[in-house]
Amino acid sequence: MDAPDTLTAPHGDTRTGTAGRPAREGGERQLDGLLFFPVTPFTPAGEVDEDLLARHVDDGVKAGAGAVFVACGTGEFPALSLEEIEVCTRVAVAATAGRVPVYAAAGGPLPIARSQARCAERVGADGLLLLPPYLVSSPPQGLLRYVEEVAAASALPVIVYQRANAVLTPHSAAELTRLPGVIGIKDGLGDMELMHRIVRAVRREAGEDFLFFNGLPTAEMTMHAYRAVGVPLYSSAAFAFAPEVALDFHRAFTGGDDARARLLLDEFFVPLVTLRNEVPGYAVSLVKAGVRMRGLPVGGVRAPLMDPTPAHLDRLEKLVDHGLRLVTAR
Repeated sequence: MDAPDTLTAPHGDTRTGTAGRPAREGGERQLDGLLFFPVTPFTPAGEVDEDLLARHVDDGVKAGAGAVFVACGTGEFPALSLEEIEVCTRVAVAATAGRVPVYAAAGGPLPIARSQARCAERVGADGLLLLPPYLVSSPPQGLLRYVEEVAAASALPVIVYQRANAVLTPHSAAELTRLPGVIGIKDGLGDMELMHRIVRAVRREAGEDFLFFNGLPTAEMTMHAYRAVGVPLYSSAAFAFAPEVALDFHRAFTGGDDARARLLLDEFFVPLVTLRNEVPGYAVSLVKAGVRMRGLPVGGVRAPLMDPTPAHLDRLEKLVDHGLRLVTAR
């Protein structure tokens, strides 16, 4: 048997890597369970409410989150300044206190994404979720170049978010695994045939260590399909406002209780998706409204998103109440 490569990670830490990928410091080996994407609370004056964010993150970790992804999609990443993302990341790092990994967002124009990566490293994040570059389309090699240049801006491990104008091919996904620091792919595209080919190509290139997770809105709806193609992890938007229901589903899904999982899908997640699909942006707005309903005054969403109408809030409240009754009635 050949000896494994001995690689020197940033900060002088010597580690063993796979498939020629340098290992990096951070929480990549700890990612497990439900991945929590907190909302970003705002004060009445429109500033980031650090105290409420710390409480929100702490509540999620205590509830059983496997990792915290702060200032990302559910956290209104496109509406936050560089300084606000740094504040959110610093607060999340302090609130988790090392109990679970904290991943921060980066993305958009290349210089800004590189600055975001450096800020996340400076305030103690464990890794980055790299969102798509802004607006423009590019060939696969251009996307790889973008990922490489952002990853090089810090020593943090990077998970690449596939969606919108950041779409990989099986070949480019395999090439992605060779970039220093890139440890995973989050899929928000939902093309199962493409994702199956990507997983197979990456496994041939990088083995089993490379991470995949389902990042579609209300990921519970598609996890049976994703698991079938080799994607075991997922982020749960519902966890932010109904952790009891999200964890009940996760236990049923991972424990093989298909009858319980189907019940929760039919009676909670399908109605939630039905409501979510009625207005663009509700994938975020409903989550934030749900957090407010559960007693945390996190404020409304920033433009261009819109807060739910009173009629939609009433439907959401009834749905959350029903979901909680399903959990307590077990």
